Amino acid sequence: MTRLLALWHGDLTLRQAFWNWALFGGLLVNVTTSLLFLALLADDHPWLALSVGYGLSVPYNVVVTVGVWRSANRHDGSQTQADAARVATLILMTVLSLT
Repeated sequence: MTRLLALWHGDLTLRQAFWNWALFGGLLVNVTTSLLFLALLADDHPWLALSVGYGLSVPYNVVVTVGVWRSANRHDGSQTQADAARVATLILMTVLSLT
């Protein structure tokens, strides 16, 4: 929980926030919830499928997007790199939230 709070506050390095939480974690969370969504839908539980599919992934995506954005604000390196991480995370989390 402390790592998640550190992400939210932007206390992680941009590298950690982007690669660990946005890219790898985002794919893991969103693929898992999508598979659960499909399994629950196939088992004729549409409301539970909707709750699991979006109720878990969308809040994660919001926290990660905010965390990467805040970490990018504190990034000591290239501003271009920070901006690229912001844009990539925003696009990735939006696409993953809508699919």
